[in-house]
Amino acid sequence: MEVIKITPRGYCYGVVDAVSLARDVASDPKMPRPIYILGQIVHNRHTVEELEKLGVRTMDGSDRLQLIAGIDHGTVIFTAHGVSPAVRIEAARKGLKTIDATCPDVTRTHDLIRELAAQDYSIIYVGKKGHPEPEGAVGEAPDRVQLVENQADVEALDVNVPRLAVVTQTTLSQWDTQAIIESIRARYPQAEVHNEICLATQQRQEAVATQSREADVVLVVGDERSNNSNRLVQVAREIAGRPAYLVGTAQDIDPAWLKGRRKVAVTSGTSTPTHITRDVIQFLEDYQPE
Repeated sequence: MEVIKITPRGYCYGVVDAVSLARDVASDPKMPRPIYILGQIVHNRHTVEELEKLGVRTMDGSDRLQLIAGIDHGTVIFTAHGVSPAVRIEAARKGLKTIDATCPDVTRTHDLIRELAAQDYSIIYVGKKGHPEPEGAVGEAPDRVQLVENQADVEALDVNVPRLAVVTQTTLSQWDTQAIIESIRARYPQAEVHNEICLATQQRQEAVATQSREADVVLVVGDERSNNSNRLVQVAREIAGRPAYLVGTAQDIDPAWLKGRRKVAVTSGTSTPTHITRDVIQFLEDYQPE
């Protein structure tokens, strides 16, 4: 079977930095124990399991304030998705040692929201409800930021202000974002748009849109909780027009997907460990179609 290895794919610098930082913290005997990660460091269970073996406890859940309420002592690592100021304040109040693994692109979005709020803007944040990144970003100015995920949310908005800005989650599909932003602009022509989709996410989406067109099927290697991995599946289906599936490992590949296929394209989300993608590619290269 011919395997089209879509490039770029896999880890981005924000994920590499966050995981490396967590490993360093785990190996540092000076760090107060126990060591917690407030949520998944990145949305990939293999990485989470690796860190648990190093003694790092993952506090999994969508409400970071609620999670930190259950920690009385030790070290807390903030994930690559970022946290709200309220979480930082609570950690300081409890005297916890904190380590910030927030992706620089997410930090830039937080800075932007604070700047806009200080300039008396109302803000529409385009993001995925229940995802930790919007939770942290909206928390920068909760009285000024409204979260929208789809067209229905846009239609439900009631905004009547001269200063209005639109900000986006970093890991969204640029095509989804475009449709929602156009809808916002139609209702609110005064809106200033700040597209915060990170370069790594955009490059991987564009690569799938162009490089998978010759494939019979597309496999995206990533965790089911990874927003950017799910978006790559969406791009392959809706933009490239190819059947596409999300797999966590090579064991998740359904032979029915490969029946009658000769070319399969493979990519992976920004939080997917390289060796997992390598195993999937090797499985496909060795695969003998019936």
